[in-house]
Amino acid sequence: MSLLVHKQAATGALTGLALGDALGYPTEFSGVPAILDRFGPWRRLELPTPAIVSDDTQMTLALGWAVRTAMDRGLLTPAGLARPLREEFVNWYQSPQNNRAPGRTCLKACSLLKDEARPWQDASQIHSKGCGANMRVAPLGLIQGLSDEQRAGAAQLQSALTHGHPTALAASDLTAHAVRLLATGTEPDGLIGLLRSYALENRGHYHERWLGDLWRRAQDPSPEQFIARGWDECLEILDRLRHAVRTVSAEDDPCLATGEGWIAEEALATGLLCFLLFPGEPVTALRRAACTAGDSDSIACLAGAFAGAYVGAEAWPTEWADRVEHRSDLLTLGALWDA
Repeated sequence: MSLLVHKQAATGALTGLALGDALGYPTEFSGVPAILDRFGPWRRLELPTPAIVSDDTQMTLALGWAVRTAMDRGLLTPAGLARPLREEFVNWYQSPQNNRAPGRTCLKACSLLKDEARPWQDASQIHSKGCGANMRVAPLGLIQGLSDEQRAGAAQLQSALTHGHPTALAASDLTAHAVRLLATGTEPDGLIGLLRSYALENRGHYHERWLGDLWRRAQDPSPEQFIARGWDECLEILDRLRHAVRTVSAEDDPCLATGEGWIAEEALATGLLCFLLFPGEPVTALRRAACTAGDSDSIACLAGAFAGAYVGAEAWPTEWADRVEHRSDLLTLGALWDA
């Protein structure tokens, strides 16, 4: 039995993602002093009642259902994933529940994806590297049996349907890879080095089979130079993260070290920083992530995915896990990928 199955890493990561989202949703758009005034000390932040999630969890579930549909039909391929992914994103866009402060990039891209005659590359927002793509990518780090090429290609494809900037693609790929490493036993103190190595190895690799001619919508002279821009920004933020882990105080706002998380590479780094400050205290990591000046729900949902992948399902208090919104959907997908 694999480590991923034994500790129920998929259930742990999906639950942690949703809990972080619900904990950070009320604090998003507020500075740390305002959060402390309203909710008290950050180490005592409690899960709201009801524990409502944002578009972060909604779109994670949309990706999860799309991947399940694609894999029910056979091997995960670009064509096999693109259609159900497009359908799930459009369903999310048209849902009456899409009222949780969704990102403008996702809304604009999904409105264009409704036209089935339009190639998805023409709907992609090529200049957007908002965090909306990598906050939802965790499922691709949790599915067993994927090749490295499938995981990376699918992570970048799901980003590209909405966020086509090369940094959004690279950060999504890197986020899924981080989840996979933690789920399969990588220790936190070695994680940043492995992520840097992965970024360097992939710096000039454009996944044409998965992305098609997306790169031509940008101004780069070649696909390799297009994707290298994204990996270079991710390498820069990983260097900032490595310095921050050694130097910052847990009592300071993590956004001061690695950014407020509105853009993809900063959301990845600040979510990782919150996890790495408290690798053995997953609930504390969530509370720290939710009490931040930036995109608190996205930072906290990423921190929750990392912590849940590392510790497993037992990371989260039952009283919290049982009442988070969409609990049955999270359990269904978690059980599927833990099986």
